Amino acid sequence: MSCVSKSCIFRRAGIALGSNLGDRLAHLRAARDFFREMAGGVLIQASIYQTTPVACPEGSPDFLNTVIEFDFAGSPQDLLAAAMEIERRLGRIRSEKHGPRTLDADLLYLGDLVVSEPELELPHPRLTQRRFVLEPLAEIRPDLRLPGDPLSIAGHLQHLDTTAPPLKKVHTDW
Repeated sequence: MSCVSKSCIFRRAGIALGSNLGDRLAHLRAARDFFREMAGGVLIQASIYQTTPVACPEGSPDFLNTVIEFDFAGSPQDLLAAAMEIERRLGRIRSEKHGPRTLDADLLYLGDLVVSEPELELPHPRLTQRRFVLEPLAEIRPDLRLPGDPLSIAGHLQHLDTTAPPLKKVHTDW
């Protein structure tokens, strides 16, 4: 999305990326490159972590997870449409809830916007409860505070109450 008028409002967009089917690293790279192109070439990215599936069917393969952040001038719905488009391009099939997938692109936040719609909630309602999101996000934005939240991302990670196993960092330069 390009912004040609001076009235564009750029907001920092955070997106969690995950893949547990096919060439997982290639899927994450393709999604990152898609969003980097949308952002005019400027994007920050966390390391990639290998994680055990959460709330997925028995026997689901491990995920590769990361978080990216970039400036975005469109609406939350525009960003959601872009995320769904890259999922579709990379072969995501939504046949089974929490089933294995080539790509999962979850919108985490868009600046200080708060959105509550049937198809979109911002900030993501479970962001602060998931180690596989908090840990990579804390790597790139530890001091980030979500709208109305007194704790930073690093604070949420420090106080995370979970039985999820520790994450394994597998790629720092991808």
